[in-house]
Amino acid sequence: MMDWDKLRIFHAVADKGSLTHAGEVLHLSQSAVSRQIRALEESLSVTLFHRHARGLILTEQGELLFDATSQMVRRLEAAAARIRDSEDEVFGELRVTTATGFGTLWLAPRLANLYKKYPALKIDLMLEERVLDLPMREADVAIRMKEPTQADLIRKRLMNIRMRLFATPKYLEEHGTPQSMDDMANHRLICQNAGTAQVAAGALMVAELMSHDIPSTLTVNNYFGVLQAVLNHLGIGVLPDYVAADSPHLVRVLPDFESNDVPVFLAYPEELRHSKRVAAFRDFVMEEIASFRAKMPD
Repeated sequence: MMDWDKLRIFHAVADKGSLTHAGEVLHLSQSAVSRQIRALEESLSVTLFHRHARGLILTEQGELLFDATSQMVRRLEAAAARIRDSEDEVFGELRVTTATGFGTLWLAPRLANLYKKYPALKIDLMLEERVLDLPMREADVAIRMKEPTQADLIRKRLMNIRMRLFATPKYLEEHGTPQSMDDMANHRLICQNAGTAQVAAGALMVAELMSHDIPSTLTVNNYFGVLQAVLNHLGIGVLPDYVAADSPHLVRVLPDFESNDVPVFLAYPEELRHSKRVAAFRDFVMEEIASFRAKMPD
């Protein structure tokens, strides 16, 4: 039977790719870590790592073992999460991931309502366009602008959003309000770069606008940056419609021009089905969306 302690040390080394870094995480000396890895290799009669100048690389047998220890770690984390979720209390860490724009402009300003209800929650908000792997436990809950395709996920459609054009009254006073798409040639467009990870509907909208000989542009790699530029009167911005509900002073430009519907989904791993933290977060988001929809402009 394999020694749990040696497997734990092996997993840390494989994860960090170095004896030194694994030792720091495990609070062990490099020599102690090296000794345990050698002992594990001897007990299995295989070589688990190729050693070279830049660090350690797993052998084929090492990859197999790392796959097994990764599954063990995930299962232990899920079990620990379920154990920590007591009968009536919601506390502990919840790792939430979503896109930078949605996370900064819609979700973060509303979190006060969640903390008010559950003051012992620790939320780790991971804002990035990269889709984190929920089954691999890179995050506990995700809010995504497209339906998740991974298996073993519980998914819930929250709402649809659309990309629209917005500017400040001050900008429009100084530069005029476009009445047609051709008028956009007289304005600066603020949007995401076509190559940036973004919703396809937004990229299509930008491509259509760009075909109208726009002389000056400012591209930002997330909608938070686009909004800041619009608020500072730099031009007309392509922004999600939810921004208008929270920034009522913005003026919608070319109201007949908008993207197709972009679905917003909440997803979490099947194994967290009974997590009190996940349920609390899901219910909070549903409540916030219900009240948000009520004040959403057409």
